Amino acid sequence: MRVGVTYAARLVLLGGATVLAFFSGGYFDQPRAWAGLVAWVLVAVAVAFDGPALPRTRSAWLALGGLALFGAWTLLSITWAPIAGNAYHAGQLVMLYVGVLLAAMLLLRTKAAQRLVEPALATGALVVTGYGIAERLLPGVLQFARSVSAQGRLEQPLTYWNAMGELAALGFVLCARIAGDGERPRGVRATAAAAGAPLGLGLYLSFSRGALFACAAGLVALIVAAPRREQLEGILVAVSAAVLSSIAAAPFKGVTSLAGSLGTRERQGAIVLALLTVIALAAAVTHRQLARRARTAPVRLPRHAAWVALIVICAGLAVAIVVGSKESANRPLSGGASRYATLQSNRYAYWRVAFHAFGDEPLHGVGAGGWSVWWLRYRPFNDFARDAHSLPLQTLAELGLVGVALLGAFFTGVGLAARNASRVAPTLAAGPIAGFVVYAAHAPLDWDWQMPAVTLVAIVLGGALLALGEISPRARAPAPGGAGGAP
Repeated sequence: MRVGVTYAARLVLLGGATVLAFFSGGYFDQPRAWAGLVAWVLVAVAVAFDGPALPRTRSAWLALGGLALFGAWTLLSITWAPIAGNAYHAGQLVMLYVGVLLAAMLLLRTKAAQRLVEPALATGALVVTGYGIAERLLPGVLQFARSVSAQGRLEQPLTYWNAMGELAALGFVLCARIAGDGERPRGVRATAAAAGAPLGLGLYLSFSRGALFACAAGLVALIVAAPRREQLEGILVAVSAAVLSSIAAAPFKGVTSLAGSLGTRERQGAIVLALLTVIALAAAVTHRQLARRARTAPVRLPRHAAWVALIVICAGLAVAIVVGSKESANRPLSGGASRYATLQSNRYAYWRVAFHAFGDEPLHGVGAGGWSVWWLRYRPFNDFARDAHSLPLQTLAELGLVGVALLGAFFTGVGLAARNASRVAPTLAAGPIAGFVVYAAHAPLDWDWQMPAVTLVAIVLGGALLALGEISPRARAPAPGGAGGAP
């Protein structure tokens, strides 16, 4: 009974974000409240059936303590926030994340549980992305709600195109990791490579420049975390499938922007569906042929490759922000592929208002949810916005230096756990590290934090890295010979 209950709890933990995705990503109060209740029930189940052992590593205490105190500080800001209800709901959201992080740390303390993380989360991202693109491939069968602001970009079921792009990027990087993991069966690896086709198409159809950058950052991190020949081959096949799928869909406006009559969209959707199927099958066959050769070998990287990768990612982000801030804002921007040719965005105006709010209350901020009030006061153009589209800047504006320090403690704890895990269990750690980097690279560019269906994927990945410190060295060691030769 104990084993069955624990296994069921792990499945709920790993599948929760996918379920929440079909309730507008958990953005609204009721699904978010239910998710929080389930998260803390999982904690109770883990304590009751899997042992109440407290974390043993400093990184785990730093991450968990930082996030818990961040939640407490968010709730305390009710006392000075301009809208107390907004502050309460922001605190409720953080407590959901605390519950999921703790549940992941408790439920993922075995190698078998760790091996479930990547395929479960990648499958969830594939299901959500596949659901979103299904309307475009089968428009005569499926019709989803649309928003004018999306301009035809992929938005369902999360209802926000950039979040869909970020989730597709997370799933894509995890699939690339699975495809390059020599310890997994060849069939699983080939399937993961094939999944790069629909996930890559979903990323393209979101037309999210930030998600594309985050995906690239995750792949760079994956190469550093798993510097092996088979991993490079897995990335190459998955990326090739994604690029070919995007090229195949690009000429068909009925698929890329939902333009044209129903008959036109049906014809174009059928063509793209057929091409997508062929590309996915070709990716699977190609990867399986590469895997059969079993040419496993390490790839020699520079001694400080991790630091080089971090500097490259941060520099790329900084250059994009600086260059983009020079373009004029509040100018009509197409929802199609032309977005990839510009860095224009209203975000820079949002960020300037965030700095304005921080300047007014640098220590404790203006209160959780208060940025929207400052936006109404100081916005340079008539645009509705509730979030600053940047986790660090919104935290700086609403919760001040104290809030940024506490949030930083969480990310620092996960980062330290990732460093330690990459040394003692590199095979288990590579996927969670790369996936968490995808989220960390995108969070400064959008309001991922307010979209639980996206953030919970990163929280579970972070919890998996923290849990690796709780696994005994003997349990972390791979079985002799691995599973790379499995048919």
